[in-house]
Amino acid sequence: MGFFSGRVSYLRFRVQGASPGLFTEEYLERLRAHRIGQSRVASGDGVEAGWTAGEHLLDTQFELAKNIVNDTLQFALRIDTNKLPSDLLRAYTAIELTALASKNPSGLPSTRQKREARESARLRLEDEARDGRFLKRKTYPVLWDALSNELLLGATSLSVLDRLSLLFQQTFGVGFEVLTAGHLAYRLAESRSQSRGVDDAQPSLFVPGSASEVAWMLDESSRDFLGNEFLLWLWYYLENEDDTLRLTDGSEATVMLANTLVLECPRGVTGRETITHESPVRLPEARRAIQSGKLPRKCGLIVVRHETQYELTLTAETLAVTGAKLPAPESSEDRARLEERVIQLRHLVETLDLLYDTFGALRASSDWAKELANMQRWLSREERKSMSATG
Repeated sequence: MGFFSGRVSYLRFRVQGASPGLFTEEYLERLRAHRIGQSRVASGDGVEAGWTAGEHLLDTQFELAKNIVNDTLQFALRIDTNKLPSDLLRAYTAIELTALASKNPSGLPSTRQKREARESARLRLEDEARDGRFLKRKTYPVLWDALSNELLLGATSLSVLDRLSLLFQQTFGVGFEVLTAGHLAYRLAESRSQSRGVDDAQPSLFVPGSASEVAWMLDESSRDFLGNEFLLWLWYYLENEDDTLRLTDGSEATVMLANTLVLECPRGVTGRETITHESPVRLPEARRAIQSGKLPRKCGLIVVRHETQYELTLTAETLAVTGAKLPAPESSEDRARLEERVIQLRHLVETLDLLYDTFGALRASSDWAKELANMQRWLSREERKSMSATG
């Protein structure tokens, strides 16, 4: 069921207003009132969205024991799309057009007959669609944590976010904001009284001639480029300092960059490069890419904190987590296993926040200039022979 089993992927949001404190039957009633199929009125694009209880595609039985676990509300967003197949529409149109044109002396269809053929084909296809044969159903897990008043969504598509935002507002009367790298940097900096450092931040020039703007940042006020710089700094630190970092809460995390690495030119000139390897940052092509000015946009991580290991892929700008592997729950009782899973999710979110905050505290301080100079020297060094050997 959603976040309760298997690998976990999520995009994270901050729910506006006060925390619900304690989830009660009232929240389940609100979900029932907006469950999938409750309203038969679909949007103008042929899409219907509603809630499910999360166990499977057709589950709409919301229950306290199932959907409220360890101060979290667990449910799912289902989106039904009735999309008429364009190839079948063309086929029906051709059949209709042949029949109409056969009555003409020339054997060629008129403009009016072409319109009639298209309309007849469309009506035929819509009539067939009434039995649901062209309906596509997809569910996305949702977790609302009352302790943090945050929302986790198991999807990153903008179309899914639009459906979630509207339905969540209709159901609970509150909205939310996505916690991207820039938003989270501001939030964490506030607790350190370093908000000004984030507000004044501009893209760092890691190599000569690198861009002062980032092509994928469409909003000039966004500080989401800090996520790209975080992954590059993490790469630098792990290679030159230590594989264990002391975090801002005093704990330690051992980190390895593993499995996948996506790099892209911030100027939008030399394109994107995807590297898959057990240790992609050790490959010479990865080093050449960052020496040319490319920045990490996605990276696989193995993180160990408090003797708990997580494997995941982190997207730089959104801090979205993909395919996170959590430890297997130790309890043999079903309810305890569910509660333990929630604790693991919270610990994962906290660990990544602390890791990002360790970078953020440095990035927003006067010490960043010195660290940036060290990174520039690191990037200007010739490729090591040991790195070439790994290829």
